Amino acid sequence: MTDQNLYRQKKEDPSLKLFVVLSKAQRSIADLVKDDIQRYDLNPTEFGVLELLYHQGDQPLQKIGEKILLASGSITYVVDKLEEKGYLERIPCPEDRRITFASITEKGRELLHSIFPDHWKQIEAITAGLSEEEKKQAINLLKKLGTYADQKKPR
Repeated sequence: MTDQNLYRQKKEDPSLKLFVVLSKAQRSIADLVKDDIQRYDLNPTEFGVLELLYHQGDQPLQKIGEKILLASGSITYVVDKLEEKGYLERIPCPEDRRITFASITEKGRELLHSIFPDHWKQIEAITAGLSEEEKKQAINLLKKLGTYADQKKPR
């Protein structure tokens, strides 16, 4: 196969284009969400931790990283910052001293309760470029792609 034929074959393959388009869309959306969250003196990671605790209750510190895609070394830093702001507290597990839970405080709950409706509206506005049906299709396709990619990871 000549270089010209290989180039033509690659050019017709939509894989790279899909990757580039997904990356650009993710970056654009993430930037808008970040701008919205920063209005509340939070960064996206802090908001993600608070949102997790608000909606799912107390979480072991070790599990937070998995649930919001954060490196374990960063969890301590983020939890420290949220604790300094009074939005969460650490609670030792009575059965296992190796486990510490993060728990949202009343102040954190009130913050999320007050900002979440506007944040949700922002998310709706950001994704308004797609119809409801297109959003459902995108969700299904991206889940399928993500699941497939997860299976490709070395174990």
